[in-house]
Amino acid sequence: MSSNDSDVPANGPLTLTFDIGGSHLKAGVLSTDGQLVKDRVRIVTPHPAEPEKVVEGLMGLAQQLGHFDRITIGFPGVVRSDTVLTAPNLGNELWHGFKLASVMSEKLGKPVRMLNDASVQGLGVITGHGVECVVTMGTGMGFALFVDGCLAPHLELSQHPFKGGKNYDEYVGARAIEKIGPRRFNKRVRKVIEVLETVVMYDVLYIGGGNARLLEPPLPKNVKTVSNKAGITGGVRAWDRQMDHAFDERLPTFDPAMGKRG
Repeated sequence: MSSNDSDVPANGPLTLTFDIGGSHLKAGVLSTDGQLVKDRVRIVTPHPAEPEKVVEGLMGLAQQLGHFDRITIGFPGVVRSDTVLTAPNLGNELWHGFKLASVMSEKLGKPVRMLNDASVQGLGVITGHGVECVVTMGTGMGFALFVDGCLAPHLELSQHPFKGGKNYDEYVGARAIEKIGPRRFNKRVRKVIEVLETVVMYDVLYIGGGNARLLEPPLPKNVKTVSNKAGITGGVRAWDRQMDHAFDERLPTFDPAMGKRG
């Protein structure tokens, strides 16, 4: 989906960005330079997080924010074009195959681009130089990778086995923090950092998400904590021309229930 240049105001299009999370749905409207036009708004994510209820919540947020010209959605799972494939912290069985981007475009009458939520957060913080890795610490652990500003193919690292039979979501996600507390959470995150440094060989690692606030210094020099607002402010950069490759019309052929491509 692409914008209609004839509808774009002289000072550039305004971007409505949705940041969908396991605990909250957030939204904000951004100017072309990535500045919030109004303060962010948010509501608690409905549980169970059925697509129709989430869409209803997003519509309510949009109505609070006034005019916008295009939409970016950050979704916590694997997405292809307009379609959700997985939603580990919302319910895979509820979301697989749901055409969220198309639904929101039809309801709001604007073009939509949808990415994994960690990818959107990354667009809000990366410099565009070298290998930059982004991890989000929230309900689960999000992951995105960029090379010279170009988004790499998405890896759902959060679902990969990490330690003691736990995947990354289970090892450093919100439920783990409730059980082990902030001190042990810090130790676990440092183990994750060691693994990522070895496997990814990043130049810089950015850690965002709501639970990044729990991280205590010192961290390695090439590891930086970033504001959770980047999950919104990165939305404008999803419309940069260099991001066009991420929105090719590709058919979603993966069925998580089958564990193979159809």
